[in-house]
Amino acid sequence: MNKFEINKRIFILILGTVLVVAILIVRVGYLQIVKGNKITNLAVDLWQRSIPIEGQRGNIYDRNGTLIVGSQLAPSVASINKQVDNIDETSLKLAKILNTTQEKIKKHLEKNVSIELIKPEGRKITVEQAEKIMSANLDGIYVVGDTRRYYPYDSLLAQTVGFTGIDNQGIAGLEFYYEDYLSGKKGNLNVTTDAKGDFMHDIVGEYQYPNKGLDIYLTVDMRVQKIMERVVENAVSQYSPDQMLAIAVNPKTMEIYGMVSYPNFSPAEYQKSSQEIINRNLPIWMSYEPGSTFKIITYAAGLEEGVFSIDEVFHDIGYSMVGGVRLKDWKPGGHGTQTFLEVIQNSCNPGFVEIGTRLGIDKLFSYIDKFGFGKKTGVDLLGESTGIVFNPDKIGPLELATSAFGQGNSVTPIQLLTAVSAAINGGDLMQPYILHSIGNDQTAEIVFETKPEVKDKVISEQTSDIIKYALESVVAKGTGRNAFIDGYRVGGKTGTAQKVGPDGTYMDGNYILSFLGAAPMNDPELMVYIAIDNPKNTIQYGGVVAAPIVGEILEESLPLLNIEKQEEQIEKELRYYIDKPLYVIDNYVGQKVKDIKRSIYYKIEIIGDGDEIVAQIPIAKEKVSEGGTIVLYTDD
Repeated sequence: MNKFEINKRIFILILGTVLVVAILIVRVGYLQIVKGNKITNLAVDLWQRSIPIEGQRGNIYDRNGTLIVGSQLAPSVASINKQVDNIDETSLKLAKILNTTQEKIKKHLEKNVSIELIKPEGRKITVEQAEKIMSANLDGIYVVGDTRRYYPYDSLLAQTVGFTGIDNQGIAGLEFYYEDYLSGKKGNLNVTTDAKGDFMHDIVGEYQYPNKGLDIYLTVDMRVQKIMERVVENAVSQYSPDQMLAIAVNPKTMEIYGMVSYPNFSPAEYQKSSQEIINRNLPIWMSYEPGSTFKIITYAAGLEEGVFSIDEVFHDIGYSMVGGVRLKDWKPGGHGTQTFLEVIQNSCNPGFVEIGTRLGIDKLFSYIDKFGFGKKTGVDLLGESTGIVFNPDKIGPLELATSAFGQGNSVTPIQLLTAVSAAINGGDLMQPYILHSIGNDQTAEIVFETKPEVKDKVISEQTSDIIKYALESVVAKGTGRNAFIDGYRVGGKTGTAQKVGPDGTYMDGNYILSFLGAAPMNDPELMVYIAIDNPKNTIQYGGVVAAPIVGEILEESLPLLNIEKQEEQIEKELRYYIDKPLYVIDNYVGQKVKDIKRSIYYKIEIIGDGDEIVAQIPIAKEKVSEGGTIVLYTDD
């Protein structure tokens, strides 16, 4: 090989080397300059362990901003198992703090995963437990922020608000219905490790803050709700019913002010209650024959169609014969000669059979449909029933007659209140609702607000005015006298419905007693309905059992809603064999406890440890029935 060939080969080798180096330089430059960020991010993704942090749910408030459901700190425990040096020692320490067994914790720590959430044992622990874990300084064990739902009123409104699961997801009630608004956006705690999973101290981890969900404000007034809950609780103690419900609304707008469903449960410990209790929000779920409260609808239809007038005379002999069947009145021997105003005052069944007969099947059932029976109201709550209404094409004179006084068809309480609201608010069938608004507490912004919605015009204002007068007369002079409140123009209607058994026949001695009351009847602003299922050891009449319960709720709630008393009121027609006389209450404010003299007309209950009376309920110069109770307070 000559010298020229040697030099040529050396040149080619050098040139090849230069080209390879140049390519490597270009490639490295390309990777570092052009692809550098992407490659770095991919590497970081491989190094990082992301520990999820649940977003805080939005709060639930009443219409006045009172907290109904909130969230409180409840940290959770996570593990990067490759960083746990001594599984036996770590699992033992964790087990003691978390009040569980070492075996359960070891199963978590032995998993071949990058991140292990210690659940359920380490989910939503107490702040004290979290502090103990952090103080133990256990390698690979992390405490991350989490929350659990907080219920300041425990079981109040339980079936309505519902509850959440361990992962903060809405499972029932409003928590589920408005999940998309209430749920928060998750965050992360990113921890950087090497390929072996060891913590890299020189690289700072990244914390991605979770976002809080939106807050929802309900139409509920917790002041009214608390009154209803207490009154229902007292009634349950007294009558031991199978179940009981109460609902309060604004008849002008059909905003729901309060709902009670008994038996109830504690949302914080919903696992301890049966599904039957949890999933049955009785005011919208329970379907039953309404009894005489339904007569308001028949009365409204008859007035609107002009088939009778309130001063027209009707003679009641104690029963009506329809299709060879004797339909009895509740009063043996009947009510004799009376006006149609007295027909509703006395809740006279034969009188309503007459109205139904005059209307006929097509007319009566067209109004039953217009008032919204037999279909859901569309209220923004889970579990609403439709009720059951006769098919007009398949009924005869007997079904027409029984429908007219509240037997045969089944309704839900929310349907009944929606219909009666239309009867007394001027004729507008309103859309019931419980969501008042949705707000963002980060920006103090209201992002949505529900507006009252008129679904249909079912009767005229003139007919509605007569209905209001008639229902006020029921309370002042008729079967609803136990709901009379001096100074408030209360109207209402009693209901006594015999229950249908599993075999389809009516059960002996088993009734649903109800009362629907509203005030003030010249301009109704609050309507309350209660139904008590199979009360024990009492007379089975709605006017005896249910009417005073509604009267108590109205009497305590109306002042809280700034609804003032009025001078114009139909005077109560006292029946001395039933009604107790009224007495004017003395002024006790400012008196010393030791100087309080017991009244021979009413009871006095003193609450507080002070020496002087600072407040009283009812206030001075109000009236109370003989044997009633006046509450005197010595503390604010």
